[in-house]
Amino acid sequence: DVDITLVNPRPVFVERIRLHQLVAGSGTAAVDYGTVLGKGIKLVVDSVGRIDAADRQVELTSGDVLDYDYLIYAVGSTGAVPASVPGAAEFAYPVAEFELAERLRDALDELHPDAPVTVVGAGLTGIETASELAEQGRRVSLVCGGLLGPSLSPTGRRSVAKWLRRLGVDVLETATVSEVHPDAVVLADGALLPSLVTVWTAGFGVPDLAARSGLRTDALGRLLTDETLTSVDDPRIVAAGDAAAPSGQPLRMSCQAAIPLGAQAANTVLSRIAGTPPAVVNQAFTGQCISLGRSYGTVQLARPDDTPVNLVIGGRVAASIKEAICKGTVWGIRREAAKPGWYRW
Repeated sequence: DVDITLVNPRPVFVERIRLHQLVAGSGTAAVDYGTVLGKGIKLVVDSVGRIDAADRQVELTSGDVLDYDYLIYAVGSTGAVPASVPGAAEFAYPVAEFELAERLRDALDELHPDAPVTVVGAGLTGIETASELAEQGRRVSLVCGGLLGPSLSPTGRRSVAKWLRRLGVDVLETATVSEVHPDAVVLADGALLPSLVTVWTAGFGVPDLAARSGLRTDALGRLLTDETLTSVDDPRIVAAGDAAAPSGQPLRMSCQAAIPLGAQAANTVLSRIAGTPPAVVNQAFTGQCISLGRSYGTVQLARPDDTPVNLVIGGRVAASIKEAICKGTVWGIRREAAKPGWYRW
């Protein structure tokens, strides 16, 4: 006897972990919602402009209003282009959202294959984007801003660097970008790096919906919750994924965190409906899987608290593991839709 409505700005489910493939033309990143949603779930293609917690309503940008008994806040994250870097907002291309990735793909399609491309940011998104483009024959520079793969162990960084070299990526590990032009980036030391397309992958942000709605957030804008993922302001609002900050200590933004947090948020709502105490967050990490084009990869193993150990799997075996995990995320969602409660973490 639970009626579920999903509000989403697109009619398709976006596999964000494949957006770098969409950009390079080596894969797709959209799945029909009809294949992943459980029976009876209503999909409303719209965006939420404001949450009215007092009246338990969400106001949609179309002007419609939806009532709720419980609200799961799962708005995710997006790329953040800093205003402090002149030209970045005007000329750099983020890759963290479907429409932005499509825009970047179109810009790349207009370039000569040998035209210089710069990827700014050497976290996992930057590494994967640079690798995917290089494997397609692009001339790619990766500006790291101080350290290649800062979330990796020394062995993990060496593994990633090895495969980037093999793909022909020019890794500028200590360089930082001070300015972005339409046809170049200016490095902090004054050097001019030709770049007909500049991809910005340094940093994540979250939508400001919670703050706009008068709900308390952390400094980045993630909804503050207790250990049951319940908003500190309202027991009928529960958060999951990249936009949640349980006890002010958010987990690393990743599908590895978002998928179990989604299940735990659902269980919190079900417990409150049943009148039983909801369980606290129970989350562990296993590592990080990085695709380096379609042929290579690096799997960085980690402790349950997400700190890396100095142990990795690399090369074609790692690429196969990464692809299996990517396929497994959508398969798991479909499995949960067919058999609710199947998922374990």
